[in-house]
Amino acid sequence: MGGIVKIYEYKGLIERYRKYLPVSDGTPVISLMEGNTPLISAPKVAAALGRKKVCVYLKYEGLNPTGSFKDRGMTMAVSKALEEGQKAVICASTGNTSASASAYAARAGIKSIVLIPEGAIAMGKLAQALIHGAQVIPVKGNFDDALELVVAMSERYPVQLVNSINPYRIEGQKTAAFEICDTLGAAPDIHCLPVGNAGNITAYWKGYTEYFSRKQIGVLPVMCGFQASGSAPIVLGRPIKQPKTIATAIRIGNPASWKQAQAARDDSGGCIDKVTDRQILKAYAFLTRNEGVFVEPASAASVAGLFQMAENGYLKRFPASKEICIVCTVTGHGLKDPKTAIDNVRAPKVYPKDLAKVAKAAGLK
Repeated sequence: MGGIVKIYEYKGLIERYRKYLPVSDGTPVISLMEGNTPLISAPKVAAALGRKKVCVYLKYEGLNPTGSFKDRGMTMAVSKALEEGQKAVICASTGNTSASASAYAARAGIKSIVLIPEGAIAMGKLAQALIHGAQVIPVKGNFDDALELVVAMSERYPVQLVNSINPYRIEGQKTAAFEICDTLGAAPDIHCLPVGNAGNITAYWKGYTEYFSRKQIGVLPVMCGFQASGSAPIVLGRPIKQPKTIATAIRIGNPASWKQAQAARDDSGGCIDKVTDRQILKAYAFLTRNEGVFVEPASAASVAGLFQMAENGYLKRFPASKEICIVCTVTGHGLKDPKTAIDNVRAPKVYPKDLAKVAKAAGLK
């Protein structure tokens, strides 16, 4: 072939939304082509809500390079760390942050240090951090204990903290709201998402408000966040020392962006509520079997929360004549936590190489 073929038009979210981000011509952009994730119509979720005029979309963040929404913030955090001359990044993680930080650090050619709560991280996520060459250090305690340590280490040693308390993380994550508005032509009426460390609800609201002020995207959405009932400090109004939930990505007892999440809730007229592990697993199964979308358990909290809102009559606040547009962020791919998937299916029976028997097993006549 003569010459160089230009294969990819998309250049990653920093280049796409450069004018909305705190970067300059001198910022070394570290990108894995993150962002540009699909907004998938979910008609069966919509039908389950018991309302005629409603459309539901899933912002499927599991199709980011490392399989979660964390890549949006990490491209910004690591790019700025490199710009500032840092040689290492550090984070506390329940899984997705460690995978993302490690991948982007590897891309940048710098060291990645990850502190994880002992025994509280899905192996699929831990394997990602390890395979990218991160120095992974399990510590006794929960996520909040690990975060306290990395904050202290970043203040004392030459290493850049890349958890969501790093403002550049929020800057990158807000671009998901930009993409939704660009796809729909306006903001949705309601946006539902899981809440763990609360950086994502903070980032989406920041993105919507910034786009609204610049592009007049119609009305701002109502922001509705959902915590797991065993890890619901914002709902309860107090930190939880030992948070519990099957949804490891949101197993956080003292969110770093607690106040900002409350502000997003209050300023949008929305809510932050809790859903049980049973509700999360029910929504998890519903998405895989009815919409063909495979997500990690924490992701399904947004859809579980939407189902709960419908059951509680929340959608009736909108006139019956109005079509409601709802977006649910599903934050990570199902392969992030294969154990949960395996635990919720039965191993198939093995059959002999016999056409009649195999056809019968397949339900063919």
